[in-house]
Amino acid sequence: MFKIDLLGGKNFREAGASYQCHLSGGKHTCIEKDIEIIPLQKIVTVLPEDTFGISKILSDYRVETTFQKLADLSTKMVISHYYSTATLKAKLLNLVAKGKIARETQATLNAIKVAIEAASGAV
Repeated sequence: MFKIDLLGGKNFREAGASYQCHLSGGKHTCIEKDIEIIPLQKIVTVLPEDTFGISKILSDYRVETTFQKLADLSTKMVISHYYSTATLKAKLLNLVAKGKIARETQATLNAIKVAIEAASGAV
């Protein structure tokens, strides 16, 4: 993603807030909606709309991001993706997409780690 726009006059992410994500390359977008936020513990996000058609095939797609404090300067962050594959299209999409989802999730975690370490001066 190269740009995110909060929708509905919201200034911050919060439960019920939706935002439009502009994906790299500029041709595709998606709408994500945070349905649950427990500060410093969990964020649950759904994908109600996208220009790829994924939201139509995986209508129950959900991402849970959890945070667990390990020490004063250490937090474990886990991003988990959930969806059912009840239809043949969903099963085929899963075969193609699950590796890409895993790689992009790991890249997101790595980028967050680098940004935090750069901001804190850690090595």
